[in-house]
Amino acid sequence: MTAINKLLDKTKGDRWIWLIIILLSLISILTVYSATGTYAYKTGKTVEKILLTKHLIFVVMGIGMIYIAHLLDYKYYAGISKVLMIITIPLLFYTAVFGANINDASRWVKIPLIGLTFQTSDLAKIALITFLARMLTKKQENIKDVRKAFIPIMGSVCAVFVLIAWANLSTAIMLFGVSILLLIIGRISIKQISMVCAGGAILLLFIVFLGPRAATYKSRVNSFLHPELQHSDKTYQADQSKIALATGGVFGKGPGNSTQRNFLPHPYSDFIFAIIVEEYGLMGAMTVMLLYLVLLYRCVRIVTQSPKAFGALLAAGLSFSLTIQAFANMAVAVGLGPVTGVPLPLVSMGGTSMIFTSIAFGIILSVSRDVEEQGSKKVIVGEIPAMA
Repeated sequence: MTAINKLLDKTKGDRWIWLIIILLSLISILTVYSATGTYAYKTGKTVEKILLTKHLIFVVMGIGMIYIAHLLDYKYYAGISKVLMIITIPLLFYTAVFGANINDASRWVKIPLIGLTFQTSDLAKIALITFLARMLTKKQENIKDVRKAFIPIMGSVCAVFVLIAWANLSTAIMLFGVSILLLIIGRISIKQISMVCAGGAILLLFIVFLGPRAATYKSRVNSFLHPELQHSDKTYQADQSKIALATGGVFGKGPGNSTQRNFLPHPYSDFIFAIIVEEYGLMGAMTVMLLYLVLLYRCVRIVTQSPKAFGALLAAGLSFSLTIQAFANMAVAVGLGPVTGVPLPLVSMGGTSMIFTSIAFGIILSVSRDVEEQGSKKVIVGEIPAMA
């Protein structure tokens, strides 16, 4: 108990965010345990073995990464962002050309020796957001200057967008949207942002109609807009997800009683929210949504209280990224958007997704820790005259 108390004493940052992390991790363990039955059968393993040897390890590693990342002063991430961008751009290009092709998409790179796959877009999210926060802070004196500020900043955004969109359009669009929000907060002119959006729309149309996955993208959009005109195999995932939602009711079937886990292709990752609704009902769905909304609210508080522009932009970018991704995943599960491969942050089963999501949480908590420390210093300094 003494060791645990010492560890808790070293845990800093917003307590509400720590609570959300713990609750989402518990929800993840329970739901993944329930949703991996068919996957276990196909791989010839038990559900317990998959949970203990794969998912639970990554959950524990993720919490460890959060703890380590939140202890590091967030200002160091400004320097780290330069290194990450230097690594990320070539790595994304390598992934697009030579990456492992899984489900008709080259999004992964195989890690030598250990044989695991690594989704490079997860690294790109952290790299681009931290780099943008650094550049927007550094260029504030010349923020309206096209040559000194706009072109260097947008060069990185466009490069990452194109390289990710080639194989993972949904992630690229969300990251582009987060980048636009950061540009607005960072005081880039609306005229320049409008030009960026127009350019992004042109790139998007080019990739949708002429990219290597053009047929997949068009099929998914058509299936979403006109489900009655499509063959059953085109809307299979969405249909099975809707069945899970319809049978969940208010309080759900109960933990472990899902039937749609046997029919959904990815019930433990892309469509894990459908399993949550089926087993825990409307109340479970509302609880998960509330957790992400509270996360956004607490992060906005950190942004408004941060004394430094870099910390505010960093927390804003990462929190927008996490919450937009979460609600995009839930929107797909309930039929409010075309099928994508976006996981539910800190809930879906996935190695690199879990690790980099945890790092994002850790960086947000690092900014929160600095806000707390700055507030404590102000209180102490304010008390000195009274004591004197």
